[in-house]
This record gives sequence, structure tokens and C-alpha cells, in this order.
Amino acid sequence: MLPLCSNQKANSYLKEITKDCGIRKNITFHVARHTFATTVMLSNGVPIETVSKLLGHAKLSTTQIYARVVETKISQDIQNLLIKFEKKKQKRMELAE
Repeated sequence: MLPLCSNQKANSYLKEITKDCGIRKNITFHVARHTFATTVMLSNGVPIETVSKLLGHAKLSTTQIYARVVETKISQDIQNLLIKFEKKKQKRMELAE
């Protein structure tokens, strides 16, 4: 099991890391969780139910508020849907021949 630390200690570690990396933004544990949920997980096709469990949320509605869906994810989902429709159309055309 991983050792647990306080929110303050985690923020302190993040401050050191961002300084060493030359990042000038104030990064907190909350920001890191939000980035994990949106940029890392949702943008790469991980279902929101899985993200909810990973974040330890009891209710999916909490995750829906916390983890906004990024624009690239929406575009990707629509593109995938269009590909599925095209495949079904091709299949119907092949069966009709």
C-alpha cells in the first residue's frame, strides 16, 4: 500500500516539482486531480464510471461536476460515432448486393 500524506504535504511536493520543472503556475493537489480526470483519463477514452471509481467518488454526479469533458474528447466521440455509422452502412450495402 502506498503511504498517505496530507493535502498540505502533497501541495508542498507539487510546489517543489513545478519549481524544478520551471513551471510558473500554482499547481495544487486539486488541480492535479482535475487534470488527471480530464486530460489523462477522459480525453483518452476512459469511461466516466471508471474515472469516478479511481477518484473515490461515491456518486457519479460528483465526477460529472468535477471532471469536465474536454472539447477534443467530444470531437473524438462524434468522429467514432460517424465511423460506426459508415461501417453499418457499408455492411448493409454488402448484404444488399
